[in-house]
Amino acid sequence: MPRAILAEPDWSGAFPPSSDPAVEPANARCREVASEEWRRVVPILEVSAGIGDVDHTTVKDMCVCVARVDQAERDLSERGLLVTAERGTVKNGAATIAAQYRTQLARYIRELGLSPSARTAITAPDSESYDSDVWD
Repeated sequence: MPRAILAEPDWSGAFPPSSDPAVEPANARCREVASEEWRRVVPILEVSAGIGDVDHTTVKDMCVCVARVDQAERDLSERGLLVTAERGTVKNGAATIAAQYRTQLARYIRELGLSPSARTAITAPDSESYDSDVWD
């Protein structure tokens, strides 16, 4: 697969601006965190894994997971592990959400070769092979 320079997505699609003052700061932070993650991992993946356009959605989803984990962790830090609800004190739902996003994030990390063990299974693409015809 030929290498590609992946264009950073418009994060407002995943985290749309909101007129709700309770929602917009969280969405703005998610856009920022996702963008930082994209700029951190894409240059590495372009060289180490030879990612292409077909991988755009996978990398974008991974960045969304990172942003959502950050959002859930901030909620846990602000409101605590236990919150008061209609039925008394209960576990903060952000703990469950963080765990689910972390599970998915771990899959993306393995899939993209972003962990030490996953990197040992990936070899850098041969740059000469990109100069030849696909049908050779």
